[in-house]
Amino acid sequence: MKKQLIYGNLKSKNGLRLFDFTLKVNGFDINKAKARLSQILLKNDSEFETYIKTSQKDILSYHLQNNSFYKSFGDPIDINNWSTVPILTKQHLQQPIEDRLSNGYTTKNVYLNKTSGSSGNPFIFAKDKWCHAMTWAEIINRFSWYNIDFNTSKQARFYGIPLNKKGYYKERLKDVFSNRYRFSVFDLSDTSFDVAVKKFKHTRFEFINGYTSPIVQFAKYLKRKNIVLKTICPNLKVCIVTSEMLFKDDKVLMEIQFGVPVVNEYGASELDLIAFENTKDEWQVNSETLYVEILDENNRVLPYGEEGRIVITSFYNKAHPFIRYDIGDIGSLSKNSTLKKPILKKLTGRTNDIAVLPSGKKAAGLTFYYITKSVIENDGNVSEFTIVQNTLNEFTINYVSKDELSAEKKALISSEMTNYLEPGIQVLYNRVKVLKRTKAGKLKQFISKV
Repeated sequence: MKKQLIYGNLKSKNGLRLFDFTLKVNGFDINKAKARLSQILLKNDSEFETYIKTSQKDILSYHLQNNSFYKSFGDPIDINNWSTVPILTKQHLQQPIEDRLSNGYTTKNVYLNKTSGSSGNPFIFAKDKWCHAMTWAEIINRFSWYNIDFNTSKQARFYGIPLNKKGYYKERLKDVFSNRYRFSVFDLSDTSFDVAVKKFKHTRFEFINGYTSPIVQFAKYLKRKNIVLKTICPNLKVCIVTSEMLFKDDKVLMEIQFGVPVVNEYGASELDLIAFENTKDEWQVNSETLYVEILDENNRVLPYGEEGRIVITSFYNKAHPFIRYDIGDIGSLSKNSTLKKPILKKLTGRTNDIAVLPSGKKAAGLTFYYITKSVIENDGNVSEFTIVQNTLNEFTINYVSKDELSAEKKALISSEMTNYLEPGIQVLYNRVKVLKRTKAGKLKQFISKV
């Protein structure tokens, strides 16, 4: 009965659960994973603390005994003292996957994938099949907060897709089995969105899911056309964005034009869903399959409320170690966090998105993006832009717009940069037809070449 309360709204009316069936066929025991997650969620605070400590020790012991890569990397470690566990970085993992797998695992019996490379350090990673099943159990649970069932809820998907024939059709086939339709994030023209609107009119989509920036562009298009999406697609329940920063004003715009709540997701393909916005507008951290820490420059754990590097441990991945793994992001946990329910207060950006100014002062790259955004997007002329730091004092704003930015707007941006940061910053402007995205279709809002 208790388990039914957690997964009760995921029961299909017609009994056909194609998504779950597809996972099972591929060796991922989703029913067992859901049952395991339900047990974890039902633990009280005291039981949960024991679960965390036991899980830390279990996964650490396993890899010290069964993974030669981690064994050589993690010496010396006191199994009873978590602070002695070293920090694993993406650079450590940039070696053949065969050299990083635990005993008994090969590239043939694990889930293999590659990180997007948005951090500048792409690598191939592995998950054992039980770990991947737990990943999906967590995702399914979080989406159920908004009455989304992957088996029955049709998804409007705004993601990238491989352009080579084999990769393209493979993803399209996965879309069919996953009950979703994929919209291109490489063509954000009004013509493309005209087609998208027709699709929404004739398809019973229940949720939108995908990269933030193309979905924001879709919302801007709907505003120009004076369309509220839910009026033409009444089954729509929620929009869930991921992989890129979501700004408050964009969220407001999207909720108005879509007519449904907009939910912020934070995840990493090599790990799991990391944080998911709950129905109380809290960015709730996944504490069931992951252990999230915020560390300072000296690898010391920071108290709730203080900003630092996000370091994550995966409890269930026995095929490949992700123990105290520095994901490359900067953020902080809310002071209201508990061990069972950590709340992500702020996600500032990636560690390689830090801008170093002429005075030596450091600032998050998204600071520049936010300052510029507040100036140039309020009249609807500029649809998208990115910022590149060329040198300590020179920045280029690449932008897509109907008209060239006026001299007054350019002067105002330069003035705001000085006011918020420091004098002596030079801003160049480069108007383009299309902004360059990664192969996966993501838009990197700030890039430092320094």
